[in-house]
Amino acid sequence: MIYSKFVKRLIDIILSLVVLICFSWLYLIVAVLVRVKLGSPVIFRQPRPGKDGKVFNLYKFRTMTDAKDENGNLLPDEDRLPEFGKKLRTTSLDELPEFVNILKGDMSFVGPRPLLVKYLPLYNEEQRHRHDVRPGLTGWAQVNGRNLLSWEDKFEKDVYYVRNLSFLLDLKIVFMTFAAVFRHNDINSATDATMEAFTGTKPKEQ
Repeated sequence: MIYSKFVKRLIDIILSLVVLICFSWLYLIVAVLVRVKLGSPVIFRQPRPGKDGKVFNLYKFRTMTDAKDENGNLLPDEDRLPEFGKKLRTTSLDELPEFVNILKGDMSFVGPRPLLVKYLPLYNEEQRHRHDVRPGLTGWAQVNGRNLLSWEDKFEKDVYYVRNLSFLLDLKIVFMTFAAVFRHNDINSATDATMEAFTGTKPKEQ
């Protein structure tokens, strides 16, 4: 209880400050490369629900272009995700700006990943518990399959984390995250450039 209410937030503040200061050179390099290869704006902002469903702006380095068809409509995600964007995602470098979200208190280092606002009314009662804590840069679902999991499996792991939150579990997730990034494992679903949209969980038949 003390860890989840006080210590976890203190760790988030200290570590996010350390990362932002010590790796400022890396932020600059990635920002320049994104500007040259993908255009501007360099930072992608998108509303995401945080703790208790409160919406905040998530920051990421952009990974997709603004390529459009002859009618001026954006092309599908897979057609706007170039090789450079894929590399940013596989190395998780696109998520570096989220350390600003952590410092601000929108997010934590570890927690359920913040998803789209439009999913909020689609969660069932059990799945909504994923918003009982701050969303994270990485989480239990991310180190146990990430986008290779079904939505239901992912939410089940999110709720497991919420109910078993502890310093040791967070530490285990951090080590597993570093291992997964170095192996470039479980980055995308098998059929799409981005995870297929969540459309709700069908009630189980009695």
